[in-house]
Amino acid sequence: MLGAAVQAALSGGTAARPPAGSGPSAGPDGGPDSRPGSGPGSEPGSRPGSEPNTGPGTVRPAAGRERCADGSDPAASLRPSGAAGPAVERVRRAGRLVVGVDQNSYLWGYFDPFSREFTGFDIELVKAIATDLLGPGPEIVYKTIPTDQRIPALRRREVDMVVRTMSITCDRIRQVAFSTAYFEAGQQILAPENSRITGFDASLRGRRLCTAAGSTAQTLLERDARGARPVYADNQLDCLVRLQLGEVDAVMTDSALAAGQAAQDPSVRLVGDPLTVEPYGVAMNLGDEDLVRRVNKVLEDYRRGGADSAWTAAYERWLADRMETAEPAPPAPVYRD
Repeated sequence: MLGAAVQAALSGGTAARPPAGSGPSAGPDGGPDSRPGSGPGSEPGSRPGSEPNTGPGTVRPAAGRERCADGSDPAASLRPSGAAGPAVERVRRAGRLVVGVDQNSYLWGYFDPFSREFTGFDIELVKAIATDLLGPGPEIVYKTIPTDQRIPALRRREVDMVVRTMSITCDRIRQVAFSTAYFEAGQQILAPENSRITGFDASLRGRRLCTAAGSTAQTLLERDARGARPVYADNQLDCLVRLQLGEVDAVMTDSALAAGQAAQDPSVRLVGDPLTVEPYGVAMNLGDEDLVRRVNKVLEDYRRGGADSAWTAAYERWLADRMETAEPAPPAPVYRD
């Protein structure tokens, strides 16, 4: 076992190696994407342009929050409960929590080759959930999964939950269940410092724009790519690698993930304003309602305490130096029952 009763189930790819003191390097994780339908494509768009950003770690006010066809908020979840129903008992009988994570998202979820452990903002939350379910020193199995395999892994019950900067959307809540939101970000453009790309605008026309297959960015680009040629990869780190190699001209990803990539590579920066408001949630199987309620109880405790909360401690440890947020705070929970 790695660390204190922690197993790492690495499902493909290689552990990322941090550059001189700043997390994993942008080495390829599985090479170029070869799935059918990957690669260049273009679709002109008509969305209004955005103004250049001011710094590599800036997360600025974003566009509107998604609403579902019936007007409901996709981030509305089930009210918290400490009860132990069938899903919670299943985890307890197994004696371990199996969690789908990323191993390459610096600051969020990555495998540290020096400590030989998974670490990051998402991983702090995983540990809090596991401790609540299983007690001190819980056994956690981390399964690394590509972006487009998060939902299939949950539906096939290969994992108990996914904690992997997963945006809560109207489409996804029909397929998996989500906790209340624990963070908010928005889609944004990452480009080289010397690039003439200024955001999600006409400056992208004819440029190669990379994003992860199965991401919300892919959904946006399929509707309106602003004349860019989309390129799809297994994960966002692969996009950063392709950017460094000159195989693409820019990357579209969550502003929070992009801040981590900019921290890894000072030669890139966030440009333009975020296009969306996207809440991150813990994803679970649709049938595991008691587990959703239990995770929401953990999140209630995780947020509680303001500046002294566990959420704030995790933010200060992982994100405060990289994200220019005036008054960082977790999103307020929204319940539908």
